[in-house]
Amino acid sequence: FPQANPQMAKATKTSTGRWHIQIEVAGVRDSGTFEKKSQADAWAQQRAVELRAAKAGKTGTVKTLRDALREYAERVTPAKRGWAKELVRLKAFEGPAHHALPLGKRLSDLTAGDIALWRDARLKVNARGSVLRDLTLLSSVLEIARREWGWVAANVCRDVTRPANPDHREVIIHGPQVRRMLRQLGWSRKPARSVSQAVANCFLLALQTGARAGELCAMRWVDVRPDQVAITGKTGNRNLPLTPASRRTIELMRGFDDDLVFGITSQVLDALFRRSRDRAGLSGFVFHDSRHTAATRLAQRLHVLDLCLMFGWENTGRALTYYNPKAGDIAKRIMAGVR
Repeated sequence: FPQANPQMAKATKTSTGRWHIQIEVAGVRDSGTFEKKSQADAWAQQRAVELRAAKAGKTGTVKTLRDALREYAERVTPAKRGWAKELVRLKAFEGPAHHALPLGKRLSDLTAGDIALWRDARLKVNARGSVLRDLTLLSSVLEIARREWGWVAANVCRDVTRPANPDHREVIIHGPQVRRMLRQLGWSRKPARSVSQAVANCFLLALQTGARAGELCAMRWVDVRPDQVAITGKTGNRNLPLTPASRRTIELMRGFDDDLVFGITSQVLDALFRRSRDRAGLSGFVFHDSRHTAATRLAQRLHVLDLCLMFGWENTGRALTYYNPKAGDIAKRIMAGVR
């Protein structure tokens, strides 16, 4: 094996024309293969510094915040269910929208003040919900770097005040808006033959059941039964009850995709829904508002426990977040009961 001193390690050219180099520092061996000899030599020097720092328990003195984000994207994110979206968000940290984030700063020098400045810059142009999600992800990266990698002694995000939770959306998609959306998407009572029609049926089923976009896009034919369908979402697995109307909506997708009911990704669903909404001359609502709309409608028919079971809520208090009937409607139901 090559010498312990990485400066004395020699890069060798392989049969494929690439350059391979091996080093051993502080009892740890590592190797890499590169397109150019200069890249191999540079890697050996940098890797030696990192290994010495790790041996001394001072990895944070050589690793930067950018290193932590990339390491997390490579080692942690791929194992998550929502890995694709998280990868996009991790890459966005290195984009212009996060210009205030000190990516090149060594982790040992990173402070809560640095994160607070970035938070404040983001709040000037972004909603609280977006900043909260980014802060949560950044904190997760630093927590893994602290707890599992030993790169830092503390997670500085813990000392940063989080923005207040965003106001809950209470948007109801009304009948005329639904009809205009369905027309724009080309919906019909015949089997779907286009992606736009798949989006239309997905939207319709969301209004009928309150299922989330991700749950609908992951719905499989093998899980569909006459009166229910097994779905997987952010709250785990559950059985979604089907009425004759919602079952008919599902059957309109028969033959579109062999495995998935709707045969589209949540990214495609969101993009086409927004584009069709704009082309229809509508605004003020997004696909997820179909869940609030469905909950408000179904809450008038179901017992609160049944509603929680259908929507995947563990706390009955969540029902009150989505259940927003008018006082006049409640009064009418009271009077009906009195009679």
